[in-house]
Amino acid sequence: MTRPAQDEDARLAAVHSYRVLDQPRPAALDELTRLAASIFDTPMSAVSIVDRDRQWFAGNTGFADDETPHDVSFCASTVARRRQLVVPDARLDPRFSTYRNVTGEPHVRFYAGSPLLDEDGHALGALCVVDSRPGDLGPRQREALDTLAAQAVGHLTLRRTQLLLTELGEELARAAQREEDLIATVSHELRTPVAAIQGYLELLAGEELPAGYDRFVEPIQRNGERLVRMVDHLLTGARPAHAPGEPHRTQVDLTVVAEAARRACGDLAERRGVDLSALPAPRQVVVRADITQLTHAVQQLVRNAVLFTPAGGAVTVSVAAGPAPAVEVADTGVGVPADELPYVFQRFYRGRHARQEAVPGVGLGLHIARQAATAHGGTVTLTSGAGGTTARLSINA
Repeated sequence: MTRPAQDEDARLAAVHSYRVLDQPRPAALDELTRLAASIFDTPMSAVSIVDRDRQWFAGNTGFADDETPHDVSFCASTVARRRQLVVPDARLDPRFSTYRNVTGEPHVRFYAGSPLLDEDGHALGALCVVDSRPGDLGPRQREALDTLAAQAVGHLTLRRTQLLLTELGEELARAAQREEDLIATVSHELRTPVAAIQGYLELLAGEELPAGYDRFVEPIQRNGERLVRMVDHLLTGARPAHAPGEPHRTQVDLTVVAEAARRACGDLAERRGVDLSALPAPRQVVVRADITQLTHAVQQLVRNAVLFTPAGGAVTVSVAAGPAPAVEVADTGVGVPADELPYVFQRFYRGRHARQEAVPGVGLGLHIARQAATAHGGTVTLTSGAGGTTARLSINA
């Protein structure tokens, strides 16, 4: 039976993906062949992986070699058939009677093999039992051979999965190292020189400058501070999620946090024509929290709301006492499309509106807010519709 070239190429690609060829035999597959030889009372058994021009014994009991050529492989015929093959006496079977392992050592007479069909339907090889005496299998023995073949495929799949997981772990470790290197580079190559520029600007601010030059100092200084804040924002957002920074908890009134975040975003809201207000809390809501982390997190939510609310719209900051202490930021903005909601907390994620309207930012605000909430045992949730978006940051008091 001749298989189409593309099918055979796909099968061979699958065979090589298991990475057992030319490797030490897995102990579990050797044990499986010993079990098969015992069950069927044969001196030889193998888990045979059929390559392009050979068969490799990934499990072996009784065979002298680790591999044999394709042209004397009974298992290659099993692979081509994709179903069990039983040869009671190879000398009497014209398909195999001239094979040199039939006419010579090891004088194969009886062969029975079941294909190794993986979860993608590729026939990798066969689990076979072989004897130098003629034989046959009854119905229950045929079923048992299929079961052992399925066990062999299970071991091969487990092995491949373990190898892939090991490689994935190594790649994740390399990615984490690259991320740490990037953070260090950003900190050194951006923050350090900008801080130096700010220092010189402070010196210039106290000096007599030629007429007209003094008006350049203030905007340079303001934009330098903005750049430092952006770098700090990047560094905060790039911190690994598993290491958000241990909060330094003290007694904190959430109303104070909400008002501080509102004030920090006041200039931005005024420039964009957005009405930014804070609703009075019905009562004092005190929690144990890191006021710096928490204020920064709420500030990210308020800033996000302002940036995505058109001129004339409104953003409201409020405090809720239950079911868990929380700060809510509600806006009358453009809203978040339903298909984007699952991704908005991912680092550097910017939705369609942000990209199309060139909304300022790098896609870290919501991620930073969730990091801070997680560090406090809380969460950030987002609900959005045609009337705007509400972000709720709750913490474990």
